[in-house]
Amino acid sequence: MRCVIIGGAAINNVSAIKKYLKTDDYIICCDSGLYNAQKLEITPHLIIGDFDSHPKPDSDIETITLPCEKDDTDTVYAAKEALSRGFDDFLLLGAAGDRLDHTLGNVSVLLNLFEKGKTAMLADDFSEMEIVGSAPKTVSKSFSYFSLLAFCGSAGKVTVTGAKYPLEDACINCDYPYGISNQVMGDKAVVSVKKGRLLLIKVR
Repeated sequence: MRCVIIGGAAINNVSAIKKYLKTDDYIICCDSGLYNAQKLEITPHLIIGDFDSHPKPDSDIETITLPCEKDDTDTVYAAKEALSRGFDDFLLLGAAGDRLDHTLGNVSVLLNLFEKGKTAMLADDFSEMEIVGSAPKTVSKSFSYFSLLAFCGSAGKVTVTGAKYPLEDACINCDYPYGISNQVMGDKAVVSVKKGRLLLIKVR
């Protein structure tokens, strides 16, 4: 099964986000992610949080209560808990929004899961985000744009095919974001990175 972690960032395009959900997903709600679960009309299997942004629920659903002062965010703790329960595939929802600090922190969660050999994606009202390494990633023509950002240091030997702006053995650094707003030209574009990691953002 896949583990879906739902955070508290606003989900406004409910119909788009619902399309990501599967009937056999294991759902973890982080604190005010419970509001998003109500919007999505789903019931969590596990609730985790310090309940500073949502009242602690009075229900029979398994709940882990965290202290307000801690090193791990609720989302980080949820990812760790899911890893301890054996999940290998992750989807983060309600994890990107008005709080840029939390959004970037949740991108770090993607990177952490990637480095552990797990599959992980973050989806919001406008886009999908995932980490790219040596294994090629595809971008379908259903996406209007896609961008590549060096989220952790430099990425070398970057190759992009099937796109308006192709690359071959290129280098993308954090201080010069020239991988923004590329477009798929055929049925799909393919991205790979031989050295380092990139954040791939596919814009719907």
